[in-house]
Amino acid sequence: MKARTLQDYKAQQMKTPGFKKAWRELDAEFELLESMLALRERAGMSQQRLAEMIGTQQPALSRLERGGFKKASMATLSKIADALDARLVIRLEPRR
Repeated sequence: MKARTLQDYKAQQMKTPGFKKAWRELDAEFELLESMLALRERAGMSQQRLAEMIGTQQPALSRLERGGFKKASMATLSKIADALDARLVIRLEPRR
């Protein structure tokens, strides 16, 4: 039996309207998470160090990185952006 990749599984599931809708609703959160992780890694910064820089505990940052962005405040996101020498951009776009 051939092992399936995450991309294969996702492509198959995207054929299901309910899954596709739910996945699309998370696009913004996924994009934010990916960019934050990439910037943190590029800076060679640990979760512990970033947490210290934004005035929180490492477990709280870990929860955020595991998908807690919907509950994150603008202030927290701004602190993260500043600590990672990034610019926080938030905009509304029409749905596809």
